[in-house]
Amino acid sequence: MSDPTHKNIGVIGVGIIGRAVAGHLRRKGFPVFVWSRSPRPVPNFVGSPGEVAGVCNFIQIFVSDDEALLQTVEQLSESLTPRHLVLAHSTVAPDSMRAAAEIVERRRARFVEASFTGSKLAAEKGELVYYVGGTATALREARPILEASSKEIVEIGTVGEASAIKIATNMITAANVQAAAEALALIQALGLPLEKFVEAMRANASHSATLAMKLPKMLDRDFEPHFSVKHMLKDMQIASQIALSHYLDLGLTAAARDQLVEQMQWGHGDDDYSSVVRKYLHEPTPAFYEEPQAEEQGDEASASELIIGSAEHEAEKREDMGAAGSQEPLLALGGGGSAAPAETTPPLRRGFLKQLLSRFSSGQE
Repeated sequence: MSDPTHKNIGVIGVGIIGRAVAGHLRRKGFPVFVWSRSPRPVPNFVGSPGEVAGVCNFIQIFVSDDEALLQTVEQLSESLTPRHLVLAHSTVAPDSMRAAAEIVERRRARFVEASFTGSKLAAEKGELVYYVGGTATALREARPILEASSKEIVEIGTVGEASAIKIATNMITAANVQAAAEALALIQALGLPLEKFVEAMRANASHSATLAMKLPKMLDRDFEPHFSVKHMLKDMQIASQIALSHYLDLGLTAAARDQLVEQMQWGHGDDDYSSVVRKYLHEPTPAFYEEPQAEEQGDEASASELIIGSAEHEAEKREDMGAAGSQEPLLALGGGGSAAPAETTPPLRRGFLKQLLSRFSSGQE
C-alpha cells in the first residue's frame, strides 16, 4: 500500500452508488481502495481520505452534499500531488463544485466534475450516465474509469456546468413523480382502478423511464430507496436557491420541494422520493375505499380530522386550519358523482385548505 500505481482507484463514499461503482471497477480488474465516514465491511477499507490518496492516483468521490464534498477535498488536499486525478460525482451547487476544483488544483492535481444520472438499479447494472466537465487532458484520463460503471458519458463543458445540467434534469424528475402522485389521487377520488391509469400511461406520449419504474412501486407502497427523499430535496433546494439568485419563479420546482419537505417532516427522509404519493393514496385495505379504522392509522390516528359538510365541526375546522405543526397525510378525497350525506363524507387532511390557500402566495417564497 506504500507503493501506489497508476491503476489503483480510490472510492470515497460507499453508499448505494459508490459501493456499486467500486464493484464494477474490481470486475474490470482495477485495484480499489475505499473510505467512508461510516466504516464498512468491504475489501481494502482504509483509515482516511489521506490514506486513499497515498495509495491511489485516481480518486472518485461519492458523497451526498456540498458540505461533505468540500470537507472531503480539504481532507484530501494535503496528500494530493500532480500525479492525482480527482473525480467528483456529488450533485451540488455549481459554485460548490468549482470551489472543490480550486482546492484540488491548488495542489496541481487534476479535477473532473462527473455528475451522474441513474439510481440504484442503473448503478448495479453499470449503466450510469455521467455528465462531465473539465480539461480535455483530465477528461481523457478519466474516461476508462467512468466507462467501468456507465453506459454513456456526456461532455458538458467546464467545471460547474455539468452540475447545473444535473440539477435541471432532477427538477423534471421530481416534478414528474409529483404529477404522477396527484394524478393517482384524482383517479382514486373518482373511484377508478389505479391499475388502469398505469396501463393507460404506458401508451401515453408523456410516459417515461422514470414513470415506468416508479408507478408500480407507488401503487405497491414500495419505497425502498433508489433515490432518497433527502437527496432529492437537497437538489430541489439547490434549484430554488439558483432560481432566487436569478429572479426566476419556478412554481413546479417549489411545489415538488414542498412535498419532499413534508415527507422529511414525517420521518421518511431515507425512503425513495416516490413516497410523496403517501399524502394522496389510501393504504391498501380489503375494501378499497373503506375508511381506515383508528388502529390501522398508527401514529396518525391521534390527530383530530376535518369533516367537510358538518356544521357542528366548523369550529374545529377553523382551529385545524390554523395549526402550523400538523403533518397528518391526506386519507381520502371526495368521490365523483352525487353528493354523499354529511356523516359519510370522507375526512380531508388536517390543514388541507390552509395548504391550498398557501399555494396562492407561493411566489413570495
